[in-house]
Amino acid sequence: MNRTMLALAGATLAISGAAAQAQDLAAGKAVFDKFNCASCHGADAKTAVDPAYPTLAGQHADYLAHALKAYQRGFTGGPATANVRKNPIMGGMAAPLSGQDITNVAAWLASLPSDLSVRR
Repeated sequence: MNRTMLALAGATLAISGAAAQAQDLAAGKAVFDKFNCASCHGADAKTAVDPAYPTLAGQHADYLAHALKAYQRGFTGGPATANVRKNPIMGGMAAPLSGQDITNVAAWLASLPSDLSVRR
């Protein structure tokens, strides 16, 4: 029983470590620049052109990734039960992003300082 628990714990750490290493912050900034996210969310990802647009800098990476995937599902006509976000602008912006693009841009945005960041 102890060996099984130890093996499961080791596997969990290995998987989480691999996921953390899969993030490329420079590639995330490149995605932000390539898709001109600054045109709405601001060059610093926290000074949006419209107060209704969310601050992205300092937001949790998993939340940002989840939101981008929900915009993709909404854009492709996913069923309402599939957690979709139906916004034509964000859907169109998120549609061409690969899973790696989403991981990278979410990690880069989460690394930026803002009022949403956890102070240490």
